[in-house]
Amino acid sequence: MSGSDQGNTYLEKVVAQQAVLEDDLRSRRAPAPAPAGIAPPPPGPIAKRHRALSGAPPADGPAPGPVDVRISGFWRWKNVLVPPNAFVVHTRRGRAEPLHIGLGVSFRFNPSTDSFLVVPGATQTILINAYCICRELQGVLVQGYVQWIIQDFGIAYRKLDFGDADDPMRLVNLQLREQAEAAIKDKVSTMGVRDVLSDKQPIIEELTARLRAVAEGEDTSDQGLGLRIVTVQIKEAVVSSSRLWENLQKPYRSEQGQIARLAELEAEEAVAQREMAAARIKETQRLEHERELAELRARNESQLFDTEAAEKLRRAKREHDDAREVAELQTETTRHALRMERERHEEEAETGRLRAERDHELARLRAEGEHALAEMRARSLHEQALLDLEREGARAAIENDRTPAAVQTRLIASLPDIMARLPKPDELRTVTVNGADQTSVAGLITQLTAVVGALRAAADGTATDGRGPAGR
Repeated sequence: MSGSDQGNTYLEKVVAQQAVLEDDLRSRRAPAPAPAGIAPPPPGPIAKRHRALSGAPPADGPAPGPVDVRISGFWRWKNVLVPPNAFVVHTRRGRAEPLHIGLGVSFRFNPSTDSFLVVPGATQTILINAYCICRELQGVLVQGYVQWIIQDFGIAYRKLDFGDADDPMRLVNLQLREQAEAAIKDKVSTMGVRDVLSDKQPIIEELTARLRAVAEGEDTSDQGLGLRIVTVQIKEAVVSSSRLWENLQKPYRSEQGQIARLAELEAEEAVAQREMAAARIKETQRLEHERELAELRARNESQLFDTEAAEKLRRAKREHDDAREVAELQTETTRHALRMERERHEEEAETGRLRAERDHELARLRAEGEHALAEMRARSLHEQALLDLEREGARAAIENDRTPAAVQTRLIASLPDIMARLPKPDELRTVTVNGADQTSVAGLITQLTAVVGALRAAADGTATDGRGPAGR
């Protein structure tokens, strides 16, 4: 793999996932003490990737330990209690055959003469990362896993090394992993890149056959290791070169792009045809609709014209009938008016005759009334004149019979009225009558007579000045 292909992100992702999975499949037990002077690698996905690429066990997590075996008792009288899912073999000094061997067998143990080995009986999983070279001399990473289990522990403990105190299965897993990687590399070297990527069944069959021949032996012979291969699977086959991976994908991508583009063109063509058909149908429907509308509009206009013509004809007929009726009504009205006029003239003539008769009668009655009224007025005037004469005669007799004191008293009583009726004088003149006694009634009357005469003269002069000679 060249330096330009170190940026294969897909390869790095696959390796990192493999490292995480391998770390998760390990048992979580207390970690073994690290050698003095060696610093542990930094934790994280990058460290796991480096460990997975180098094949080293993880250092950031606890390594698997031995089977949880409980030992009770003291000195030479001890008991070994084995879990039910673990194989055990118990040997004693001087004995060629084991005292106890099997799955989950507990026993008494003497540390001075006895020895035992406990191995997990659960299914083991080996993760495989095989960097292979295919027939085209291109690097390919093949990832897979193998699951195996101990089938005959009596054979397995004699042929395999379970002596690692921390992980009894570590050496066995390493040996099987190496054999599996070698088998995968041998098979991939005879295959092309496309065959490796597209069909992994030949690799699985080759790997299964080789591992079973090693673990189980051929033809059920005792040449095996006492193990049984449960399953063999290939998870991934990745081209190490990113450029080669892209080149391998280009034909398919181009073909798929061509198919997609052709599909798009077909879809666009189908859509265009459907759109054209829809537009043609829409235009046809529009023209049909316009034609129907034109026909309907012409029909409506024809009906409207017929209706208007019929209405005009009806109106003309109605107007003619109305005019005829009006003419007849006017003729009848004229006749009636003439008849009424003639009757009115007759009534007026009759009324005039009756009015003339009435006026004549009224004139006669008025003349008679006026004559009677004149006679009554003349009689009344005559009687009134007689009464006036009688009244004047009585008044004259009364006046003649009055004394000067009564006349003065009446004059005094009439003074306020006389003064109120007199005009307002422009100037006040005082008249003194010599020789008259102002304290007596005669003197007072004399003075009043003089004042009245002066006021009358002043009033006459004022009237003369206002009216002139013509006003007198």
